[in-house]
Amino acid sequence: MTSAPRRGVLRTVREDLAAARRGDPAARGDLENAIVYSGLHAIWSHRVAHRLWHARGLPGSRVVARILAQATRTLTGIEIHPGARIGRRFFIDHGIGVVIGETAVIGDDVLAFHGVTLGGRGGGPGPGSKRHPTVGDRVVLGAGSAVIGGITIGDDSVVGAGTVVTKDVPPGSVVTGVAGTARPRSGHEGVPEL
Repeated sequence: MTSAPRRGVLRTVREDLAAARRGDPAARGDLENAIVYSGLHAIWSHRVAHRLWHARGLPGSRVVARILAQATRTLTGIEIHPGARIGRRFFIDHGIGVVIGETAVIGDDVLAFHGVTLGGRGGGPGPGSKRHPTVGDRVVLGAGSAVIGGITIGDDSVVGAGTVVTKDVPPGSVVTGVAGTARPRSGHEGVPEL
């Protein structure tokens, strides 16, 4: 769940297109998906902004990263802070209203639906504080769910639609409700076929 080693752009785009096909049963073809899926546009733009955010020795790169992130938000309705760390094959289905904060960390093969918030809880002790959640690998974030604070959602978990999560969720859980309560998963709840 750490920053992945550099991969070729084409390989990354292919992985993202495959994630769209896997995450959305309505996905038709790669060309159409690449043109019309705002979730893909937002993640591709984020990858550029994230590199700019972490560029050393490039004056003004953080300002440019923030401008790119805001332009992407205007075009897609998806707001991803350039500091957020996002793993491979992350797919945002429908996308509108998704907000991902600066210190959020998202693992590999995560599926997020519209209206998901990975938000902070108040101000931390400084700019380097972990204010936003860490989402494990193969997690599904249901529509309108809010994961708030420097908490962890364990691998292979599902956060139900409309759920508000403010405490750590163990791996392999389904969490539902306001405030969310976790229980062990049974079977493949909410997980698209890989």
